[in-house]
Amino acid sequence: MEHPSDPRRSTLRVVLCTFAAAMLVVGSTVAAAAGVDESELQALGFKVLVATTPVQQEWVQRLPPGKVKAVQRNGNKYFIFPDASKQQVYVGGPSQYEAFQQLHPESQPGTEEAAKKGSDARAKQNAAMQKATARDESNPYLGIGWSDLIW
Repeated sequence: MEHPSDPRRSTLRVVLCTFAAAMLVVGSTVAAAAGVDESELQALGFKVLVATTPVQQEWVQRLPPGKVKAVQRNGNKYFIFPDASKQQVYVGGPSQYEAFQQLHPESQPGTEEAAKKGSDARAKQNAAMQKATARDESNPYLGIGWSDLIW
């Protein structure tokens, strides 16, 4: 019979408690990062599809949590939001996604960065073109020699 103060048993308890606490923290972090409630998605018109086969369940697990992903099926564009803990996805069309974006503009983190990069690139190109125009206006025969003018 084991004694209640068995060191292996107390170590096992500590490990299990630590693991449980870590899973609780990770689960709440994912839910907080998503910031999306399933009732909210259903109110926006998203439909619930439950993963029933092992292939579907694996696919749901691989989707990035807390993000809406665009997919195309049979020529139609759909937007899916995974809920890996319940083995399901929320599926909506363009109108549901537009409503989702209005409620969660932070869901598209790359849009501001992409716009800034595009703006920076256009500004750089504009500066280069202005410099080239100024050079061309100062020397209208740039690149043309007498041999090009004489037949």
